[in-house]
Amino acid sequence: MTASKDLTRGKPMSLILGFGIPLLFGFLFQQFYNVADTAIVGRFLGSNALAAVGSTGAVNFLIIGFVMGICNGFAIPVAQMFGANDWKQLRKYVTNSLWLCIAFAVVITAVTLIFCTQILQLMNTQADTFERAYIYIFTIFAGIPAYFLYNMTAGILRSLGDSKTPVSWLVIASIINIILDILFIFCFKLDVFGAALATVIAQFISGFGCLFRVCRSFAVLKMDKDDWSFSIKHVGTLCAMGLPMGLQYSITAIGSVILQTAVNNLGTMYVAAVTAANKLSMFMCCPFDAMGSTMATYAGQNVGAQKWERLNKGLWACVILGAVYSAVAFLLLFFTGDFLAMIFLDEKSRYLLPLVKQFLTTLSAFYFPLALVNIVRFFIQGMGFSPIATFAGVLEMIGRGAIAYLVGIYGFSAACFASPAAWVLADAFLIPAYFICKRRLLKKYSAVAQTAAEGA
Repeated sequence: MTASKDLTRGKPMSLILGFGIPLLFGFLFQQFYNVADTAIVGRFLGSNALAAVGSTGAVNFLIIGFVMGICNGFAIPVAQMFGANDWKQLRKYVTNSLWLCIAFAVVITAVTLIFCTQILQLMNTQADTFERAYIYIFTIFAGIPAYFLYNMTAGILRSLGDSKTPVSWLVIASIINIILDILFIFCFKLDVFGAALATVIAQFISGFGCLFRVCRSFAVLKMDKDDWSFSIKHVGTLCAMGLPMGLQYSITAIGSVILQTAVNNLGTMYVAAVTAANKLSMFMCCPFDAMGSTMATYAGQNVGAQKWERLNKGLWACVILGAVYSAVAFLLLFFTGDFLAMIFLDEKSRYLLPLVKQFLTTLSAFYFPLALVNIVRFFIQGMGFSPIATFAGVLEMIGRGAIAYLVGIYGFSAACFASPAAWVLADAFLIPAYFICKRRLLKKYSAVAQTAAEGA
């Protein structure tokens, strides 16, 4: 079990930091894909190209988020079997995850490529950016199998306690992505197609790197012939975990699509400002993503080991980390937001800085509610209650959609509060939902234990 990590023993805070910090670097380098594309496009191709790429951001998150969600969900039964030391069932979940990912990759890639034009039209993409937007997002959609490959293998590795290997390959892929961006845009003059192509190639590289690690480094993953057989039972469990998580991402993203459509109607200037602000904010929010993934693995392993007393301790430790980082991130963006935003803007676009600063300041003031969304939702999912956690995504969609309606009345200022409203609404559901889920879990396992005792 090389490089695997057991989160069922030891102090929760130290375990969370030890497991989460490598994850954090992984998310940071993953963001380099988007940041490198956006920075190079914005600085060297101009604000029109930046707006074209930015106008696809919400639908990009809608589709790629679904991919990430279902792959993370597929990894939860693997983490639970790891905690229970049930290696046979663990292998069955891994192989059936592979069959499901292949099927989903084929279907999603085909559908998105066929309806790419219609998707952009529904989002009211501006005429002066439509062609570039189409080229960029069509290329990303063609690379959906690469996203499946990386997220599936990285999810398996994290479930086994290895949070370092995905980071290592993302570092390599990020460097390659930046080199290819420069090569494709400056040398081959491929414009936004070059930026998208570089991202897809880099994603494939990180995916194959993680696949190699999965295949070669874990004794418990040495498959027998029987392990490769398709199992309706295991597929059912995987779908029960993965589809709600994928839908959660997508439902959340629908709200973002609605908001992006409203911003698109404001004009190219506002689209470019929101794009720059969102890219910077997404980078700053990587610690929240790392906390969420850590909590999913932590909860999954401890539920598998039936160590109920560790659930509250781990959750509380991560909430403290989220609160501290939220304050630091707000102060950093408040005082240096203008300087950092110029990474994505050329000098001709400097006039956009007040809009960028307004958007960033509003978002970062509500980072702690965002931290809670990630921590509590993923914790609930790791406990095995993915469908319940998905409802938080519905509330996020409602929050963003309601504020998006107000954009037509109050303009850009309303758009700044769309995500904060979504986070607060989701928290109002997630926090009490955790305690309800824990009670259900304890009741379930208590009944199982009682039945087993009576049978003995």
